[in-house]
Amino acid sequence: MYIEMIDETKQVSQEMMEQTIDLLNFAAKTIGKEDKEMAVTFVTNDRSHALNLEYRDTDRPTDVISLEYKPELPIAFSQEDLELDPDLAGMLQEFDAYIGELFISVDKAHEQAEAYGHSFEREMGFLAVHGFLHINGYDHYTPEEEKEMFTLQEEILTAYGLTRQ
Repeated sequence: MYIEMIDETKQVSQEMMEQTIDLLNFAAKTIGKEDKEMAVTFVTNDRSHALNLEYRDTDRPTDVISLEYKPELPIAFSQEDLELDPDLAGMLQEFDAYIGELFISVDKAHEQAEAYGHSFEREMGFLAVHGFLHINGYDHYTPEEEKEMFTLQEEILTAYGLTRQ
């Protein structure tokens, strides 16, 4: 999976970025999404607050914002069009590969790691996997959805080696 990493905070180590990429690749393999592309941006609480207000109409910072990419209209071409223009087929395949982007608040990750009594690395991993599952259609609006999503995210984190300890 291709993952574009952006650190707006200038606080995230190269090691943490590499761990995030590795963990998201592990998660992608777990759910069969290795051929996808996404972006992860590390932000401050101020930026998280602004994004939360813009996209969720919620006036406070949050730990992770997941923006799933869903085209408003389906893009379809005839087989003949695709055969006549191989570049078009390639562009369509690339377009289909992009699943969305995550904005992870580094400030919130520090706060929550301390509050929950686990490492910053575990919290960053949790937020990355949680957001990744959201942009792949998982949610937790109902008890059934929550059980499915939270079970899967804990399985991924545990199998990867990021436990709550």
